[in-house]
Amino acid sequence: PFLILSFFQHALNGGIRCYHVAPVLCQRAKVAMSHFEPNEYINYEKLEKNINIVRKRLDRPLTLSEKIVYGHLDDPAKQEIERGKTYLRLRPDRVAMQDATAQMAMLQFISSGLPKVAVPSTIHCDHLIEAQLGGEKDLRRAKDINQEVYNFLATAGAKYGVGFWKPGSGIIHQIILENYSYPGVMLIGTDSHTPNGGGLGGICIGVGGADAVDVMAGIPWELKCPKVIGVKLTGKLSGWSSPKDVILKVAGILTVKGGTGAIIEYHGPGVDSISCTGMATICNMGAEIGATTSIFPYNARMKKYLGKTGRADIAALADEFKQHLVPDAGCQYDQVIEINLSELKPHINGPFTPDLAHPVSDIGAVAEKEGWPVDIRVGLIGSCTNSSYEDMGRSAAVAKQALAHGLKCKSKFTITPGSEQIRATIERDGYAQILRDVGGLVLANACGPCIGQWDRKDIKKGEKNTIVTSYNRNFTGRNDANPETHAFVTSPEIVTALSIAGTLKFNPETDYLTGADGKKFKLEAPDADELPKLEFDPGQDTYQYPPKDGSGQHVDVSPTSQRLQLLEPFDKWDGKDLEDMLILIKVKGKCTTDHISAAGPWLKFRGHLDNISNNLLIGAINIENGKANSVRNALTQEFGPVPDTARYYKKMGVKWAVIGDENYGEGSSREHAALEPRHLGGRVIITKSFARIHETNLKKQGLLPLTFADPADYNKIHPVDKLSIVGLADFAPGKPLKCIIKHPNGSQETIMLNHTFNESQIEWFQAGSALNRMKELQQKSS
Repeated sequence: PFLILSFFQHALNGGIRCYHVAPVLCQRAKVAMSHFEPNEYINYEKLEKNINIVRKRLDRPLTLSEKIVYGHLDDPAKQEIERGKTYLRLRPDRVAMQDATAQMAMLQFISSGLPKVAVPSTIHCDHLIEAQLGGEKDLRRAKDINQEVYNFLATAGAKYGVGFWKPGSGIIHQIILENYSYPGVMLIGTDSHTPNGGGLGGICIGVGGADAVDVMAGIPWELKCPKVIGVKLTGKLSGWSSPKDVILKVAGILTVKGGTGAIIEYHGPGVDSISCTGMATICNMGAEIGATTSIFPYNARMKKYLGKTGRADIAALADEFKQHLVPDAGCQYDQVIEINLSELKPHINGPFTPDLAHPVSDIGAVAEKEGWPVDIRVGLIGSCTNSSYEDMGRSAAVAKQALAHGLKCKSKFTITPGSEQIRATIERDGYAQILRDVGGLVLANACGPCIGQWDRKDIKKGEKNTIVTSYNRNFTGRNDANPETHAFVTSPEIVTALSIAGTLKFNPETDYLTGADGKKFKLEAPDADELPKLEFDPGQDTYQYPPKDGSGQHVDVSPTSQRLQLLEPFDKWDGKDLEDMLILIKVKGKCTTDHISAAGPWLKFRGHLDNISNNLLIGAINIENGKANSVRNALTQEFGPVPDTARYYKKMGVKWAVIGDENYGEGSSREHAALEPRHLGGRVIITKSFARIHETNLKKQGLLPLTFADPADYNKIHPVDKLSIVGLADFAPGKPLKCIIKHPNGSQETIMLNHTFNESQIEWFQAGSALNRMKELQQKSS
């Protein structure tokens, strides 16, 4: 009895966490969101309170997505809620930024004049490390080349209260999964693959830097109320099938725009057969179908991962609130897709688009029929999508079998660990050495070739070739800047098997390899632990805590720098209609953010708006001549590069527009694709449809993203026409705008254009940008 009494007394004094104790004796202990922010606590009580308010108002069962999204409403009692229509004002828990986008986000935050971020925020250095010679050498080179940028981000983080993950720490999304995501969190990140955190039951949404600034400034963040697409999983994964195959299959069903405006919510009995990191893989690549984000319900696999990554206290708290971290029985989805995991076969998607799905068993024949190269030049595993301990273990299991028969990879083979923790652990447990022995090169803990940071030497530009990756995107030229590289995405274990065979015609489920002894053998389906048997090895300490008071910290931006440039406010709307705009380019076909603002070598200019604007739309195809980066200058009638033409129009004081096709701005969250046209004098982007993030980014920078009321009107506009947008004085939510098309022969015609602006977004346009509007409101309040 004395021991029991002592236990309760100790518990009441807060010495240990309390379990199953009556509320009169013990209140729930505070649990930190992260080890790195011990004074920032998970607030499930507020989430619960908001959910109960909304459930009472809507009087129906809620999906998991709705619970977490509505649980973060700024005003749950009064917020108008209609899926797919109303705009929600939300209070996210935290912000994460990768180094390429963090530059512009922090420059905008500096421009806001605020002294410190209002929510926990972090910067992750993962995008600026070029793959060339291998991990350590590439990291040293990156630190030297990017010293100015890293110094800016480190000092800006220290001054404004932002945690800083140094180069070599790992890829932002793996770091978030290991340290920051948790069931029920709402996290926004300045990278399109932020939804990776849905593998731990969080609503994690990719945005542009201006959205991050809103949250860091403590302003309610706006999001159109998402629809919810349910993916019901039955059966169980086995054999060569992997979590990657789930999203490759879903991408084939929904296409690159099928998830636009929706959250993909996975549910059903099959969920429990997928590891936590496997669920993260599926959520990560939901960006490729345009989804706002993706999420899985809290379960034992997440609890196991939280425990292994030192967060058992979060798992225990999540257990207490589990009813709010899973969907309600009887909840309704806007669309339901059902996948039987027991019947799911290994898939490989591509080339040139991530939704062109093929079973691995068919890809060889399809490639031969289509004229795609079947010989694989390079296999690449890792990236934010597939660089977990389990991924590396399954790949090593395949490689080990080949080595046992005296074989190495016929293709070049690279490995990208997702984080310093993953790198250190796979080195300790022998996976890294097995992958080296089979012919692999271990790269730095960074994005590398996945985002075009690849100094590739084995081919010449323009040479037709095939690569296979475990990445998420395979747009034209994305990985190596070669438009003739046919890139395919699949699971790490399939990449490894195909790299050993050296050809797309190899099906590891049925085909045989010939060992060094001349005997044939078949690879067995890989099996590996989802988590290490020992604890994770954290590796090197790569985190910089922000000081408690950073007010004395100096942030240096040289006026002569070619990498960084302080921002000047964009001009305010003059109150008039936009008349006689020239058309910079009428784009033909797919136009992703890679086409609008290329990555790769251009990443070094992400903090310098004027310099990076020299890549504006250089990858887009001009419908007038079928060429990239060649448009007619309407004032001189000469053809020239797109950025040069835009700069000429700006110099002459002429406003211009862009005409686009379907799903314009598909792909990355990079707001540079919106900043650049605004900087160079663009005013309007008219398309058949937009990708979600890009449309919001355009609005944030004071541009007008408009869509054809009748998509066939795309054909009425010609590159030599002039356009006038009429009705801006009466610009209002839901009210179409008129576009007067003036043809060179003097004739005119009028078409209608739709938009999705709400009242506050119209104010962004009128003020010149969302940042300008923020400053106006600050001045009024002060």
